[in-house]
Amino acid sequence: MSDAILEAHDVTVEYAARTILKIDRLAVRRSETLALIGPNGAGKSTLLRVMGLLERPARGEIRLDGRPVAWGRDLLPARRRFASVFQEPLLADTTVERNVALGLALRHVPGDQARRRTGFWIDRFGITPLARRQARTLSGGEAQRTSLARAFAIEPDVLLLDEPFSALDPPTREDLLRDLQRVLRETAVTTVFVTHDRNEALRLGDRVGVMLEGRLAQLDTPEVVFGRPAGPDVARFVGVENLVPGRVARASDGLLAVDTGTLCVQVPGELAVGRPVMLCIRPEEVVLQPGPTRSAPDSALNHFPGRVAELVPVGMQVRVLVQCGRPLIALVTRRSVHDLSLQVGSEVTLSFKASAVHLIEREDIGASR
Repeated sequence: MSDAILEAHDVTVEYAARTILKIDRLAVRRSETLALIGPNGAGKSTLLRVMGLLERPARGEIRLDGRPVAWGRDLLPARRRFASVFQEPLLADTTVERNVALGLALRHVPGDQARRRTGFWIDRFGITPLARRQARTLSGGEAQRTSLARAFAIEPDVLLLDEPFSALDPPTREDLLRDLQRVLRETAVTTVFVTHDRNEALRLGDRVGVMLEGRLAQLDTPEVVFGRPAGPDVARFVGVENLVPGRVARASDGLLAVDTGTLCVQVPGELAVGRPVMLCIRPEEVVLQPGPTRSAPDSALNHFPGRVAELVPVGMQVRVLVQCGRPLIALVTRRSVHDLSLQVGSEVTLSFKASAVHLIEREDIGASR
């Protein structure tokens, strides 16, 4: 028996004769949280609607428990196996308590059982003091907690979340994200979670799918997707800011020397000399030291002299652009900027481990230069 509860096979969605979604196969495993990430317009929400049986594709099929879904008037029983929470809470003009109980009433759950489940999930999402409040008086975070409580109360086979935190302020989002993380761990409900926020995908996803231009560009564990992206476009989206084209110049004992034209970078691997590659280096893997070239810290094999060209604050960190024959980016703490006396024009040594570099093989590297 397959461990997939929900599958999409050869699914195509077209608007005005334009293909906006093309999924060859996507299987959602029982009890997993699958996070779908990608830029705006990548097709994430469209895929969620199709998989939730809210939108019929032009071609292809959706399978539940291995059986194709028949699109027609008898679709309601299948739809009732899903619960959805959207970016904007869809609440009825009544109390919080009645909103949470609404899905149970539509499913004709007996009164005592419905009251127990309603009370449990109201309490679990911390909105018991709001139970008698009118939904229209709630803040954004309170309304989204109500939506989540309503979704979990019906005990769905599959939970669909479409950017549920994107309209919330950071402290509210963090509190709700933490609560949802605990609930998903406790209930093990199968969940498909759409977000454009990489950190949300890292925290919640057992697997992460990256969608680009209506297609699934990569699907794997968060560690693989963020650490070993399948291609340059995926790498850019998951936060790899240093993408450096080059060619293998030497190969010896599992270590490659890659010539980028201005730098020679040491990378673990087994490739033929002359092979064109793309080097992917996350900015947080780059270490800066003040002054000209010196011995690299720890076991870093790559260290290059450079000069600070730009410092850009990014939240509690600073994005440092270093010119060292080519521009490379490091992400450091604000404290490090102070301790290292970094400023535009400062001489620095830029270092990173060979193991911090992910290699992407390329047939034609010229277009990425």
